[in-house]
Amino acid sequence: MSLGFSVEDLLPSARVSGPLRMGLVKLAESAWLDPQPDLAARQAAFDAHPESVIVRPEAEAGIAELAGLLGVDGGLEACARSVWEDLCVMVQDAPGAPFRLGAAAVAFPTDWRIAEKMGQAVHQVHAPIHGYAENLSAGVDKFLNGLQSFNIFGRTNAFVVASDDLRYMPELPPEHRFAHVTADNAGETLFVRCEREALRRLPKSRAIVFTIGIYRAPLGSLSDAAVARIAQSVGGLQAGELERRAAPHYGMALQGYAAIRAANRQAA
Repeated sequence: MSLGFSVEDLLPSARVSGPLRMGLVKLAESAWLDPQPDLAARQAAFDAHPESVIVRPEAEAGIAELAGLLGVDGGLEACARSVWEDLCVMVQDAPGAPFRLGAAAVAFPTDWRIAEKMGQAVHQVHAPIHGYAENLSAGVDKFLNGLQSFNIFGRTNAFVVASDDLRYMPELPPEHRFAHVTADNAGETLFVRCEREALRRLPKSRAIVFTIGIYRAPLGSLSDAAVARIAQSVGGLQAGELERRAAPHYGMALQGYAAIRAANRQAA
């Protein structure tokens, strides 16, 4: 299975049930980055949010190598302005040591602030994610340490949100964000947000570049199969994760909307 560049194409690879897993897909070089980036949106986001870029000295070698790979004359921000994806550079203090977040240029965050994560090891960055320590941390560390520069791997996350903003940094509590959502209007008031993530190791610096491409779509614009799949997440994910995703505040509306779509399909 490959990874596309839209919510509709990414959802089949998104986890909607069961414990956390990496769900990695091997990518061709041509499938690493979005071939049709909206660079105007990137420029506007970085112009408005200069705090979106933080670079620590230990990541400079990796950034220089990444710039060469992308054909960019400049640092991490210049690299991130040239592609659709946000860019994180992870470094090791020594071979076999945990990877740490050494630099990041994140124009389109999904409810996280890079200043709070900078310098942290990967397991610390993911600490708020329910079940990460128990189900995924050791496997991720082993994978990152063994990643070779001739491979690129991708995965995707999918979230249900109440906004199609590229920068998803909600200030209101979830009971307010989703208060207006019902089964009848969920097609217009709920949005599916996918993170298309990729990992590749740079051969000289040995840093790992973690890319995050954001794709959004109104629930009502998706196919019946995609709606049914995302609706599975309400009952398929663990309680702690559902709460972190605010599912108790939209779950009934999402499932109700999916049921309406299914009934309409059967009646057609």
